[in-house]
Amino acid sequence: MRPANPGGAPVGHHGGMVHPSPKRRRGYTEEDWRAAMTMYAEGASAAAVSARHGMSVSAIYTKASALGLTRASGRTAPPKTPIVRRVHRPQAAWDAAIAEYLAGETATVVCRRHGINRATFHGRICREGMSKTKCATAKPPDPDPTPTPEAAAALWRTRAHAAQLPPDGAWRTWLFQGGRGAGKTRAGAEWIADFAARHGAARIALVGGAMRDVREVMIDGPSGLAHLPDRAAPRFEAGRQRLVFPSGAVAFAFSSQEPERLRGPQFDAAWADEFCAWARPAYTLTMLRMGLRRGVDPRLVVTTTPKPMRELRRLRGEASCVVTQAGSAANAAHLAPGFLENLRDIYGDTRFAAQELDGVMVETGGALWRAQDLALVRGHAPPAYDAVVVAVDPPAGAEGAACGIVAAGRVGRRGFVLADETARGLSPLGWAQRACDAARRFGAQRIVAEANQGGAMVRAMLASAGAPCAVRLVHATDAKRVRAEPVAALYEQGRVTHCGAFAALEEEMMALSRDDDAGLRDRVDALVWALTALLVEAPVGRAPPRVLPL
Repeated sequence: MRPANPGGAPVGHHGGMVHPSPKRRRGYTEEDWRAAMTMYAEGASAAAVSARHGMSVSAIYTKASALGLTRASGRTAPPKTPIVRRVHRPQAAWDAAIAEYLAGETATVVCRRHGINRATFHGRICREGMSKTKCATAKPPDPDPTPTPEAAAALWRTRAHAAQLPPDGAWRTWLFQGGRGAGKTRAGAEWIADFAARHGAARIALVGGAMRDVREVMIDGPSGLAHLPDRAAPRFEAGRQRLVFPSGAVAFAFSSQEPERLRGPQFDAAWADEFCAWARPAYTLTMLRMGLRRGVDPRLVVTTTPKPMRELRRLRGEASCVVTQAGSAANAAHLAPGFLENLRDIYGDTRFAAQELDGVMVETGGALWRAQDLALVRGHAPPAYDAVVVAVDPPAGAEGAACGIVAAGRVGRRGFVLADETARGLSPLGWAQRACDAARRFGAQRIVAEANQGGAMVRAMLASAGAPCAVRLVHATDAKRVRAEPVAALYEQGRVTHCGAFAALEEEMMALSRDDDAGLRDRVDALVWALTALLVEAPVGRAPPRVLPL
């Protein structure tokens, strides 16, 4: 039993007295509710009304809602808009409602009169192209901006130059051989798009050097299949690596790095882009042709910048292969201003320019330098130079390997090879001192050193040897022959002079070919770094002439 206090009031579990709640549920008279609601309607809060009249806050809210009272003004809240249920109405009812709307009635009045939802009504009149005027006016359909495939093909024939159009006659392979920017990609994409439009059930192969090349150049490039003007763009399905054309034709993406993926599928047509840059050109082309066995006349289009390679020579010699050729100048209207002039100024009438700009396959036997050419570059040294550098190709491996050291100068746009100080069997400090001695002797402004064999060590050795000028570290990211090609172009232009007979250096130059990157080429590496720094890279300003000490 609970203890009782002396006054008889009940005591709680912990000894405290229990006070009766002022908000206990009890019966309230109509007068009590009228007074409470009046107080609430005049602006008092539900908490204040509860404290004054003893009702719970929730009961006050419930009562006020039932009476339709609002706290702000005490007026009865407007009734909620009834829900208009969706029902099917015959066409005659819709015609009557639309006629009233077009006669000038508002959508609200029309919908209320006919029991139609306003959103549904607006959607209906928009779909039917109606405008709110005194008479019904149908909105004319928008003209289709995309011409028919036949019209698109006709437009392309009026814009393309001769080499971009497929030749007439029965051919199996069309080779478009062009320079950089000659419009090869656009030609291949237009031919594929036209073929897909005319053959709705066709299966097509798109083959590039790598899968990224197919996606970024052949499909999504500025001249790729997805961005051809006057043609509806195909849909690319990334998961299946394929394009679906509006006609229903499908083109599948393949890479020359994975020629085995060409086993199994069969095609009506194929487009091979930049064939000369493929990883395995002969084998990939063979696998592709094995799949061209679908339809009545399967055909292959090859677009590439030429290179002197046997796979391209073999392709050109096929009886069923027709060749079109164009240089970059044929498409000059669509290239950046000054592009051709700048490259012609740099490479001039060289084999490199003939290949990359004119689209000509130059047969050179693979050699970058020939003996008869090097015999013509020897001359006398000028008295002063705009700039002088000493290039260093540090030895790779253990002590005893050769270190390439070449000094060169520049006067205007002409380079001069001053000395070949390459040495073998020197310690790191030994070859560093030899390079610094050459820099002091020729008054070099910079020492250019390859840093692939330890950049920090190279810089530290040259600093220890007392480098008399700034040291610039360079990194080789391409093969030797790739780095040497721009320098070989300078020799072809007659812009390099050998100030002496450098037999060992010239022997290494003639031994370096486009197809052979093996062997030690320390002298050539140093020569390439020196002339690249002086003539290939854009000079920043012009230093005062250097007068060599006697």
